[in-house]
Amino acid sequence: MSFTTHIRHWLLPLPLLALLGVTYWLDRQSQPELAKPESGKRHDPDAIVENFSATRLNDQGTPRFIMAAEKMQHFPDDDSTTLDTPRLVSLSAESPAIRVTAQQGILSSKGDEIFLRGNVEILREAHAQQDGFTLRTEYLHMLPNQDLLDTDRAVTMVEGHNTINATGLEMDNKTRTIKLLSQIRSEYVPRKK
Repeated sequence: MSFTTHIRHWLLPLPLLALLGVTYWLDRQSQPELAKPESGKRHDPDAIVENFSATRLNDQGTPRFIMAAEKMQHFPDDDSTTLDTPRLVSLSAESPAIRVTAQQGILSSKGDEIFLRGNVEILREAHAQQDGFTLRTEYLHMLPNQDLLDTDRAVTMVEGHNTINATGLEMDNKTRTIKLLSQIRSEYVPRKK
């Protein structure tokens, strides 16, 4: 067999191979794309606790911070924890107790920050010569380990006969100071005799 005979044998099936290749390519182009797997994880809880309550102790073993909620859910995809109807109490021998309630809360992944939303109410108990007060807002950011609270939203504070409305607040329970940030209005209603 000569070299030209070999080439003729290979040239005959070449158009058929080319036709098969084009047919396969056209078939691939006309098929619907297969569903691609989601690259992100689903936002499903891996832990749900109802009627949750936890107490953090100080170095002396006495209660320092109490957190309770009707429902707590942890989400592993972003390591977030949500709280339904949270109730928080910050306790200290040197300063008055702070009690906070809200409709919803989010606990940071490290547990050092709490973000509260919806009908947030703060009650600070009376202490020594200082009256107690009630404060209401729609959003509150808490740093419980540092006894700090802040918000950039509208706040209403009632202390005795005085009602104060403002926008924004910074509160340090260790030093027992409150800083109102803007649009401050105060109304004093004297006792009726």
